[in-house]
Amino acid sequence: MTGSAGHNVPAIKVKKKGFFRTLWGQKQLMLMSVPMLLYVFLFNYYPMWGWIASFEDYKPKDGPLGSKWVGLQHFEWLFGRSEFLEGIRNTLAMSLINLVFGTLASILLAILLNEVRSKLFKRTVQTVTYLPHFLSMVIVVGMAQNIFASTGPVNQLIKALGGQEIFWLGEEKLFWWLVGVINIWKEVGWNSIIYISTMTSIDPTLYEAASIDGAGRFQRIMNVTLPGIKSTFMVLLIMNIGHLMEAGFEIQYLMGNSQVEHYSRTIDVFVLEYGISNNNFGRATAAGMFKSIVAIILLFSANWVAKKLDEDTLI
Repeated sequence: MTGSAGHNVPAIKVKKKGFFRTLWGQKQLMLMSVPMLLYVFLFNYYPMWGWIASFEDYKPKDGPLGSKWVGLQHFEWLFGRSEFLEGIRNTLAMSLINLVFGTLASILLAILLNEVRSKLFKRTVQTVTYLPHFLSMVIVVGMAQNIFASTGPVNQLIKALGGQEIFWLGEEKLFWWLVGVINIWKEVGWNSIIYISTMTSIDPTLYEAASIDGAGRFQRIMNVTLPGIKSTFMVLLIMNIGHLMEAGFEIQYLMGNSQVEHYSRTIDVFVLEYGISNNNFGRATAAGMFKSIVAIILLFSANWVAKKLDEDTLI
Protein backbone atom coordinates (compact mmCIF):
# COMPACT_ATOMS: atom_id res chain seq x y z
CA MET A 1 0.00 0.00 0.00
CA THR A 2 1.38 3.47 -0.96
CA GLY A 3 0.78 6.68 1.06
CA SER A 4 0.24 10.21 -0.29
CA ALA A 5 3.96 11.09 0.02
CA GLY A 6 5.02 7.99 -1.88
CA HIS A 7 6.03 6.05 1.23
CA ASN A 8 5.05 2.41 1.57
CA VAL A 9 2.47 1.87 4.28
CA PRO A 10 2.17 -1.69 5.57
CA ALA A 11 -1.21 -3.32 4.97
CA ILE A 12 -3.37 -3.72 8.04
CA LYS A 13 -4.19 -7.33 8.75
CA VAL A 14 -7.61 -7.98 10.17
CA LYS A 15 -7.59 -10.98 12.44
CA LYS A 16 -10.62 -13.19 11.89
CA LYS A 17 -12.54 -14.29 14.92
CA GLY A 18 -12.66 -17.98 15.64
CA PHE A 19 -15.90 -19.95 15.45
CA PHE A 20 -16.34 -20.31 19.21
CA ARG A 21 -15.45 -16.65 19.84
CA THR A 22 -18.05 -15.59 17.30
CA LEU A 23 -20.53 -17.97 18.93
CA TRP A 24 -19.84 -16.48 22.35
CA GLY A 25 -20.22 -12.96 20.96
CA GLN A 26 -23.71 -13.85 19.75
CA LYS A 27 -24.68 -15.95 22.76
CA GLN A 28 -28.02 -14.16 23.20
CA LEU A 29 -29.07 -15.03 19.65
CA MET A 30 -27.85 -18.59 20.10
CA LEU A 31 -29.91 -19.00 23.27
CA MET A 32 -32.98 -17.64 21.51
CA SER A 33 -32.56 -20.22 18.74
CA VAL A 34 -32.30 -23.20 21.12
CA PRO A 35 -36.11 -23.80 21.46
CA MET A 36 -36.54 -23.84 17.68
CA LEU A 37 -33.55 -26.16 17.23
CA LEU A 38 -35.01 -28.52 19.83
CA TYR A 39 -38.39 -28.40 18.10
CA VAL A 40 -36.87 -29.23 14.70
CA PHE A 41 -34.75 -32.03 16.17
CA LEU A 42 -37.59 -33.64 18.14
CA PHE A 43 -40.30 -33.45 15.47
CA ASN A 44 -38.32 -33.55 12.21
CA TYR A 45 -35.08 -35.44 12.74
CA TYR A 46 -35.66 -37.77 15.68
CA PRO A 47 -38.65 -39.52 14.00
CA MET A 48 -36.32 -40.51 11.14
CA TRP A 49 -35.15 -43.27 13.50
CA GLY A 50 -38.41 -44.97 12.54
CA TRP A 51 -37.13 -45.48 8.97
CA ILE A 52 -35.52 -48.66 10.24
CA ALA A 53 -39.00 -50.23 10.09
CA SER A 54 -38.72 -50.08 6.27
CA PHE A 55 -36.21 -52.93 6.48
CA GLU A 56 -38.06 -55.00 9.08
CA ASP A 57 -41.20 -57.03 9.50
CA TYR A 58 -42.13 -54.45 12.08
CA LYS A 59 -44.32 -55.47 15.01
CA PRO A 60 -45.31 -52.80 17.55
CA LYS A 61 -44.99 -55.24 20.43
CA ASP A 62 -41.40 -56.10 19.45
CA GLY A 63 -40.30 -52.56 18.64
CA PRO A 64 -37.72 -51.54 16.02
CA LEU A 65 -34.88 -53.43 17.71
CA GLY A 66 -36.80 -56.65 18.22
CA SER A 67 -38.56 -57.00 14.86
CA LYS A 68 -37.34 -59.40 12.18
CA TRP A 69 -34.95 -57.92 9.59
CA VAL A 70 -36.16 -58.40 6.00
CA GLY A 71 -33.82 -56.07 4.07
CA LEU A 72 -35.24 -54.59 0.86
CA GLN A 73 -38.24 -56.91 0.75
CA HIS A 74 -40.77 -54.12 1.32
CA PHE A 75 -39.29 -51.96 -1.43
CA GLU A 76 -39.34 -54.89 -3.86
CA TRP A 77 -42.99 -55.47 -2.98
CA LEU A 78 -43.85 -51.78 -3.49
CA PHE A 79 -42.29 -51.49 -6.94
CA GLY A 80 -43.84 -54.78 -7.95
CA ARG A 81 -47.35 -53.42 -7.36
CA SER A 82 -49.07 -51.59 -10.20
CA GLU A 83 -51.16 -49.69 -7.63
CA PHE A 84 -48.02 -48.12 -6.15
CA LEU A 85 -46.72 -47.09 -9.56
CA GLU A 86 -50.13 -45.59 -10.31
CA GLY A 87 -49.89 -43.76 -6.98
CA ILE A 88 -46.54 -42.22 -8.00
CA ARG A 89 -47.99 -41.15 -11.35
CA ASN A 90 -51.13 -39.66 -9.81
CA THR A 91 -49.20 -37.90 -7.05
CA LEU A 92 -46.78 -36.24 -9.47
CA ALA A 93 -49.55 -35.33 -11.95
CA MET A 94 -51.78 -33.66 -9.39
CA SER A 95 -48.82 -31.96 -7.70
CA LEU A 96 -47.64 -30.50 -11.02
CA ILE A 97 -51.15 -29.24 -11.83
CA ASN A 98 -51.36 -27.59 -8.40
CA LEU A 99 -47.84 -26.14 -8.73
CA VAL A 100 -48.13 -24.72 -12.24
CA PHE A 101 -51.70 -23.46 -12.29
CA GLY A 102 -51.79 -22.62 -8.57
CA THR A 103 -48.68 -20.46 -8.88
CA LEU A 104 -49.94 -18.73 -12.02
CA ALA A 105 -53.33 -18.06 -10.42
CA SER A 106 -51.71 -16.65 -7.26
CA ILE A 107 -49.42 -14.31 -9.22
CA LEU A 108 -52.28 -13.19 -11.47
CA LEU A 109 -54.54 -12.44 -8.49
CA ALA A 110 -51.72 -10.56 -6.74
CA ILE A 111 -51.08 -8.45 -9.86
CA LEU A 112 -54.77 -7.63 -10.29
CA LEU A 113 -55.12 -6.62 -6.64
CA ASN A 114 -51.91 -4.59 -6.83
CA GLU A 115 -53.35 -2.63 -9.76
CA VAL A 116 -56.64 -1.87 -7.97
CA ARG A 117 -56.77 1.67 -6.58
CA SER A 118 -59.95 1.31 -4.50
CA LYS A 119 -58.85 0.15 -1.04
CA LEU A 120 -62.36 -0.96 -0.09
CA PHE A 121 -62.75 -3.16 -3.16
CA LYS A 122 -59.22 -4.52 -2.74
CA ARG A 123 -59.78 -5.50 0.90
CA THR A 124 -63.15 -7.05 0.07
CA VAL A 125 -61.66 -9.23 -2.69
CA GLN A 126 -58.74 -10.21 -0.45
CA THR A 127 -61.07 -11.28 2.35
CA VAL A 128 -63.33 -13.28 0.02
CA THR A 129 -60.38 -15.11 -1.59
CA TYR A 130 -58.66 -15.81 1.76
CA LEU A 131 -61.70 -17.38 3.44
CA PRO A 132 -61.65 -20.79 1.65
CA HIS A 133 -58.18 -21.46 3.09
CA PHE A 134 -59.71 -21.74 6.56
CA LEU A 135 -62.40 -24.21 5.53
CA SER A 136 -61.96 -27.87 6.37
CA MET A 137 -61.22 -30.07 3.37
CA VAL A 138 -64.24 -32.20 4.34
CA ILE A 139 -66.48 -29.13 3.91
CA VAL A 140 -64.77 -28.18 0.64
CA VAL A 141 -65.19 -31.69 -0.80
CA GLY A 142 -68.85 -31.74 0.26
CA MET A 143 -69.41 -28.44 -1.54
CA ALA A 144 -67.58 -29.71 -4.64
CA GLN A 145 -69.62 -32.91 -4.74
CA ASN A 146 -72.83 -30.90 -4.67
CA ILE A 147 -71.62 -28.40 -7.28
CA PHE A 148 -70.32 -31.03 -9.72
CA ALA A 149 -73.08 -33.60 -9.13
CA SER A 150 -75.23 -34.79 -12.04
CA THR A 151 -78.01 -32.46 -10.88
CA GLY A 152 -75.64 -29.78 -9.61
CA PRO A 153 -75.41 -26.17 -10.80
CA VAL A 154 -72.51 -26.85 -13.20
CA ASN A 155 -74.42 -29.49 -15.15
CA GLN A 156 -77.59 -27.40 -14.99
CA LEU A 157 -75.70 -24.51 -16.61
CA ILE A 158 -74.27 -26.83 -19.30
CA LYS A 159 -77.75 -28.14 -20.10
CA ALA A 160 -79.16 -24.62 -20.18
CA LEU A 161 -76.53 -23.72 -22.80
CA GLY A 162 -77.56 -26.69 -24.92
CA GLY A 163 -74.83 -29.13 -23.91
CA GLN A 164 -74.92 -32.60 -22.36
CA GLU A 165 -74.32 -33.14 -18.69
CA ILE A 166 -70.91 -34.50 -17.63
CA PHE A 167 -70.38 -37.13 -14.95
CA TRP A 168 -67.64 -35.10 -13.26
CA LEU A 169 -67.22 -37.31 -10.20
CA GLY A 170 -66.99 -40.57 -12.16
CA GLU A 171 -64.86 -39.61 -15.15
CA GLU A 172 -61.27 -40.81 -14.63
CA LYS A 173 -59.53 -38.35 -16.94
CA LEU A 174 -61.26 -35.39 -15.32
CA PHE A 175 -60.31 -36.28 -11.76
CA TRP A 176 -56.83 -34.67 -11.76
CA TRP A 177 -58.18 -31.42 -13.15
CA LEU A 178 -61.13 -31.43 -10.78
CA VAL A 179 -58.76 -31.76 -7.82
CA GLY A 180 -56.62 -28.98 -9.29
CA VAL A 181 -59.59 -26.61 -9.62
CA ILE A 182 -60.69 -27.29 -6.03
CA ASN A 183 -57.17 -26.79 -4.62
CA ILE A 184 -56.64 -23.56 -6.57
CA TRP A 185 -60.01 -22.17 -5.45
CA LYS A 186 -59.19 -23.03 -1.83
CA GLU A 187 -55.62 -21.69 -1.70
CA VAL A 188 -55.25 -19.00 -4.38
CA GLY A 189 -56.07 -16.13 -2.04
CA TRP A 190 -53.80 -17.36 0.72
CA ASN A 191 -50.88 -18.08 -1.64
CA SER A 192 -51.14 -14.61 -3.18
CA ILE A 193 -50.42 -12.87 0.14
CA ILE A 194 -46.64 -13.09 -0.11
CA TYR A 195 -46.68 -11.88 -3.73
CA ILE A 196 -48.85 -8.90 -2.78
CA SER A 197 -46.49 -7.99 0.07
CA THR A 198 -43.50 -8.25 -2.28
CA MET A 199 -45.19 -6.01 -4.84
CA THR A 200 -45.90 -3.34 -2.23
CA SER A 201 -42.17 -3.20 -1.44
CA ILE A 202 -41.20 -2.36 -5.05
CA ASP A 203 -39.85 1.20 -5.34
CA PRO A 204 -42.70 3.42 -6.66
CA THR A 205 -40.17 5.55 -8.56
CA LEU A 206 -39.65 2.62 -10.93
CA TYR A 207 -43.30 2.82 -11.97
CA GLU A 208 -43.04 6.60 -12.31
CA ALA A 209 -39.95 6.31 -14.50
CA ALA A 210 -41.64 3.69 -16.66
CA SER A 211 -44.71 5.94 -17.06
CA ILE A 212 -42.52 8.88 -18.06
CA ASP A 213 -40.89 6.66 -20.70
CA GLY A 214 -44.33 5.97 -22.13
CA ALA A 215 -44.92 2.49 -20.68
CA GLY A 216 -48.56 1.46 -20.38
CA ARG A 217 -50.03 -0.55 -17.52
CA PHE A 218 -49.27 -3.91 -19.12
CA GLN A 219 -45.69 -2.84 -19.90
CA ARG A 220 -45.19 -1.69 -16.31
CA ILE A 221 -46.38 -5.07 -15.09
CA MET A 222 -44.02 -6.92 -17.44
CA ASN A 223 -40.97 -4.72 -16.87
CA VAL A 224 -41.33 -3.63 -13.25
CA THR A 225 -43.74 -5.83 -11.29
CA LEU A 226 -42.69 -9.26 -12.55
CA PRO A 227 -38.91 -8.62 -12.24
CA GLY A 228 -39.61 -7.24 -8.76
CA ILE A 229 -41.10 -10.52 -7.54
CA LYS A 230 -38.57 -12.78 -9.31
CA SER A 231 -36.54 -13.62 -6.19
CA THR A 232 -39.68 -14.37 -4.16
CA PHE A 233 -41.00 -16.53 -6.98
CA MET A 234 -37.76 -18.54 -7.13
CA VAL A 235 -37.71 -19.18 -3.38
CA LEU A 236 -41.35 -20.30 -3.32
CA LEU A 237 -40.82 -22.43 -6.44
CA ILE A 238 -37.90 -24.27 -4.84
CA MET A 239 -39.93 -24.87 -1.68
CA ASN A 240 -42.96 -26.09 -3.66
CA ILE A 241 -40.85 -28.44 -5.79
CA GLY A 242 -39.72 -30.05 -2.55
CA HIS A 243 -43.39 -30.86 -1.88
CA LEU A 244 -44.15 -32.43 -5.27
CA MET A 245 -44.61 -35.80 -3.59
CA GLU A 246 -47.31 -34.28 -1.36
CA ALA A 247 -50.36 -34.11 -3.63
CA GLY A 248 -52.67 -34.44 -0.65
CA PHE A 249 -54.72 -37.13 1.00
CA GLU A 250 -58.10 -35.84 2.17
CA ILE A 251 -59.48 -34.66 -1.15
CA GLN A 252 -58.37 -37.79 -3.05
CA TYR A 253 -59.62 -40.12 -0.33
CA LEU A 254 -62.97 -38.36 0.09
CA MET A 255 -63.71 -37.88 -3.62
CA GLY A 256 -62.28 -41.20 -4.75
CA ASN A 257 -64.55 -44.07 -5.73
CA SER A 258 -64.32 -47.36 -7.62
CA GLN A 259 -64.80 -45.60 -10.97
CA VAL A 260 -61.82 -43.24 -10.58
CA GLU A 261 -59.55 -45.22 -8.23
CA HIS A 262 -56.83 -45.64 -10.88
CA TYR A 263 -56.52 -41.84 -11.08
CA SER A 264 -57.38 -40.86 -7.50
CA ARG A 265 -55.02 -43.17 -5.59
CA THR A 266 -51.99 -41.19 -4.41
CA ILE A 267 -49.05 -42.60 -2.46
CA ASP A 268 -50.69 -41.55 0.82
CA VAL A 269 -53.95 -43.29 -0.09
CA PHE A 270 -51.97 -46.37 -1.13
CA VAL A 271 -50.18 -46.39 2.24
CA LEU A 272 -53.53 -46.35 4.04
CA GLU A 273 -55.11 -49.06 1.89
CA TYR A 274 -52.20 -51.49 1.59
CA GLY A 275 -50.09 -50.66 4.62
CA ILE A 276 -51.79 -49.24 7.69
CA SER A 277 -55.18 -50.92 7.10
CA ASN A 278 -53.41 -54.29 6.91
CA ASN A 279 -51.22 -53.54 9.93
CA ASN A 280 -48.16 -53.78 7.69
CA PHE A 281 -46.24 -50.84 9.07
CA GLY A 282 -43.01 -51.83 7.35
CA ARG A 283 -44.53 -51.34 3.89
CA ALA A 284 -46.12 -48.06 4.95
CA THR A 285 -42.79 -46.78 6.30
CA ALA A 286 -40.98 -47.88 3.12
CA ALA A 287 -43.42 -45.88 0.99
CA GLY A 288 -42.99 -42.84 3.23
CA MET A 289 -39.20 -43.20 3.09
CA PHE A 290 -39.34 -43.32 -0.72
CA LYS A 291 -41.39 -40.10 -0.75
CA SER A 292 -38.91 -38.33 1.51
CA ILE A 293 -35.85 -39.37 -0.49
CA VAL A 294 -37.43 -38.25 -3.78
CA ALA A 295 -38.47 -34.94 -2.18
CA ILE A 296 -34.90 -34.32 -0.97
CA ILE A 297 -33.51 -35.05 -4.46
CA LEU A 298 -36.06 -32.72 -6.07
CA LEU A 299 -35.31 -29.96 -3.55
CA PHE A 300 -31.54 -30.03 -4.09
CA SER A 301 -31.98 -30.33 -7.87
CA ALA A 302 -34.29 -27.30 -7.97
CA ASN A 303 -31.87 -25.31 -5.82
CA TRP A 304 -28.95 -26.23 -8.11
CA VAL A 305 -30.88 -25.27 -11.25
CA ALA A 306 -31.91 -21.95 -9.67
CA LYS A 307 -28.27 -21.12 -8.86
CA LYS A 308 -27.20 -22.00 -12.40
CA LEU A 309 -29.90 -19.76 -13.86
CA ASP A 310 -28.75 -16.87 -11.62
CA GLU A 311 -25.14 -17.38 -12.73
CA ASP A 312 -26.15 -17.37 -16.40
CA THR A 313 -28.19 -14.20 -15.85
CA LEU A 314 -25.22 -12.43 -14.25
CA ILE A 315 -22.97 -13.46 -17.14
